[in-house]
Amino acid sequence: MIKAVLFDMDGILYDSEKYYMEGTLDQMRKYGFEGKDEEVYCIIGTSMEETYRIIYELLGGKVPLSVLQENNERYFGIEHPLDYRAIMFDDVRESLHRIRKMNLRTALCSSSPMETIMNSLEAMEIADCFDFVECCDNVERPKPFPDVYLKAQEALGIDKENCIVYEDSALGIQAGKAAGIFTAARKDDRFHQDQSQADLIVNNMTELTEWIRRENQNA
Repeated sequence: MIKAVLFDMDGILYDSEKYYMEGTLDQMRKYGFEGKDEEVYCIIGTSMEETYRIIYELLGGKVPLSVLQENNERYFGIEHPLDYRAIMFDDVRESLHRIRKMNLRTALCSSSPMETIMNSLEAMEIADCFDFVECCDNVERPKPFPDVYLKAQEALGIDKENCIVYEDSALGIQAGKAAGIFTAARKDDRFHQDQSQADLIVNNMTELTEWIRRENQNA
């Protein structure tokens, strides 16, 4: 029986991946990057530290890490701020409320900085839908390592076999599987993310919630 759902955030609660990919590629082209877009897709699901490291290497080390970080924070934080409510998936709020009514515990486990997580949850007015919130900055190892999901599972006090991870990125799916937790993926073919390791693939949170309802009903 499913007793807890451990959620990723980007690409799960809202459609931010397209926004971040376009913005990151825009910046990289200005730095002189001439590679394929697909080379940059590997940053999806990574921590900000790892994102900057990957971009630094793709640019051949020509732009200092401090400059990459400063320019990126200005680009997304000031010049092109993200409207979380506008890109929130339509069924997220209703699905979260259904999950709560099913008496399931919930956790949010993201690679984004904690400030970004809390700002987005408050903007979407769903902060009260989660029992536990954690970011990869506060664990020893980021995704694809299982640390953040293991921490959430322990904090909720629910056995692994009674949990489900909901992810979209290849790294996130690997993290859920490495934690020994049943892992569902939100289908997304846009950025060549390998979702083949997922135990279940759904089109949206509505489908996931209905799947959980049926599983618990038959348990």
